[in-house]
Amino acid sequence: MIEVEVAYATPQRQIIVPLRVEVGTTMFEAAARSNIVSQFPEIKLEQAVMGIFGKLEKQPRKRVLKAQERVEIYRPLQADPKEIRKRRADRARRVGG
Repeated sequence: MIEVEVAYATPQRQIIVPLRVEVGTTMFEAAARSNIVSQFPEIKLEQAVMGIFGKLEKQPRKRVLKAQERVEIYRPLQADPKEIRKRRADRARRVGG
């Protein structure tokens, strides 16, 4: 058995669930076993974007966890950061020009 964590946060609150799982457990399996969805029903694990300590993992169903790792479940972006920067630059040009 190894110890891992599963984390999720909103602007209002965050939860980190410590787990003991079998060696060979994937990120997705740990997220499901954590039952974090009961605390945050908006999480759709099937589509959730996940990472380990801030590093995005493209295949959470295949990525096997190591001891002491933390699975982070990310919220969907509300707006594309590139689009936000573009709008800000357009506004600055209009105001300054």
